[in-house]
Amino acid sequence: MQEEKIVQTAGRQALGEFAPAFAHYNDDVLFGENWNDPAIDHKLRCIITVVALVSSGITDSSLRYHLENAKRAGVTAEEAAAILTHISFYAGWPKAWAAFNMAKEVWTPQSAD
Repeated sequence: MQEEKIVQTAGRQALGEFAPAFAHYNDDVLFGENWNDPAIDHKLRCIITVVALVSSGITDSSLRYHLENAKRAGVTAEEAAAILTHISFYAGWPKAWAAFNMAKEVWTPQSAD
């Protein structure tokens, strides 16, 4: 089954005029070619990306984006918790704490108060 092609325009929108080469690499190479490589399915690619970001200590909006992307790709809250628990022993406990706080926000339904 062919997955939907990933198209990214954030690089051009945010940096297109200031850094057109970077925008090209972000949108066309990283997301255009790499994220659409059929050798790894989308869900696994999302998991790998989250693990790489957490391991690097990235806990900003890019981690949130990729956690949300993982959720859309079918990663469940239970899987996310197991993945973060597993990598906490390798990436570091404080990094895992930060990632858990963000993952909890992504996978916990917000009440409509």
